[in-house]
Amino acid sequence: MEARYTLRKRQLLDECQMAPEIFEQVMPRLHTFMKPFVRIFQGQAADQHAKTYVCGLLSNVERKHIESIAYRLGQSRLPLQSFIGWDAWDDAPLREELRSQVKRHLGQGDGVLGFDPSGFPKSGRESVGVARQWCGRLGKVDNCQVAIYLGYVSRQGHTLVDTRLSLPKAWTKETARLDKVGVPKTSRAYRTRHQLALEMLAQNGAALPHRWIAGDDEMGRPSWFRRRLAGLGEQYMLAVPANTSMREMEGELLAYRGRGRHPQRSWQSVEAWSQALDDTAWHRIDVRDGSKGPLVVEAVKRRVVSRTHRRQQGDPETLVVLRYRARDQAQVVKVDYSLSNAAPETPLGECARVAKAEHRIEACLQRSKSEVGLADYEVRHWTGWQHHQTLSLLATWFLVRETERGKKMDSGDHPTADSPGHRPDLVRGVSVWDDVAEAEGVSAALATQ
Repeated sequence: MEARYTLRKRQLLDECQMAPEIFEQVMPRLHTFMKPFVRIFQGQAADQHAKTYVCGLLSNVERKHIESIAYRLGQSRLPLQSFIGWDAWDDAPLREELRSQVKRHLGQGDGVLGFDPSGFPKSGRESVGVARQWCGRLGKVDNCQVAIYLGYVSRQGHTLVDTRLSLPKAWTKETARLDKVGVPKTSRAYRTRHQLALEMLAQNGAALPHRWIAGDDEMGRPSWFRRRLAGLGEQYMLAVPANTSMREMEGELLAYRGRGRHPQRSWQSVEAWSQALDDTAWHRIDVRDGSKGPLVVEAVKRRVVSRTHRRQQGDPETLVVLRYRARDQAQVVKVDYSLSNAAPETPLGECARVAKAEHRIEACLQRSKSEVGLADYEVRHWTGWQHHQTLSLLATWFLVRETERGKKMDSGDHPTADSPGHRPDLVRGVSVWDDVAEAEGVSAALATQ
């Protein structure tokens, strides 16, 4: 098995090779990319600050906060800090332009809108919205900020589109704290993360062509949220926790004996139900390589009813279970559970596609954090947080566009180093901004997986 995986790892690394010409003229393209976004700025200084900050987010600076970006690009820190931190420019037009471009370049009728919460660990209590709450990044309750992100996924690609900062209930009750960090009066009422998601859906849904709503198990857990989406005419495929209680609607019931209540199937968790299935119930679907090697997905779906938070029977839904196996391993490495209001006759392959779209949003967030400093901000004010997030979304979108451009330029097969057609001028990389040293670090990381 070790030899086979070593060979496969070599093949994956070869696929990461890109020709040097892909990286040429990046800065002029970035300047052109930014033009429609900076039209809102009346002054030349604000225009330049926006370009400088996005350039810094895309640079090889290790910690992409204001001070390091200013130092890296030879700019004065205070004007850039003022521009990001508290200057009164509205970032809404920038997000509207981003949404318009995403629709134009990625929009498809069967696209997926995905919601995903993400935590940002923070020390102290002065930063806007910081509190002890669940932080998925740390996997525990800790001091952090939490935001909800909206992403768009289609067969053309995927990217982040919008975000909302979640204010804990304790914050909404302390007017002095809200005043200190500049939270607008229109944003001070307590709203759950699901309500924030619905707000983003209302603002962006009509403008982005889609057929599905997706989200992680935090988004799919409450039955009221799924019912609300259905009431809005949306078709959802939302992940749910493994302990979600359900009752199967298909199959034969026990015979009624003429007395008492008619027999019903017992309640059980989706995890217990799926583990009890015979192997013949699962359908195998090949998917593209995962981060740790090739994967095979086995899928099954059933009509079920789930329990609400009040332990009542909910509406009929379709349960979709995906379990992942490594090609050369017998054990299951991961299992995803999702509930959907899609028609029962929806093809299983389509269900699997949408269920996996939620992972694309997770990938978007990971890329934004690791490559464009989404989580590297050092601002406490509401305005500064919004400005940083918006410009990070733009930087992420630029990476998406550049990656697609690189694929088009570099679509040919790459020979291995041992083959006669090997080109020594090819370099390895995972984004348009990686240099050879950074790419070698990625290769070393892959070697340890």
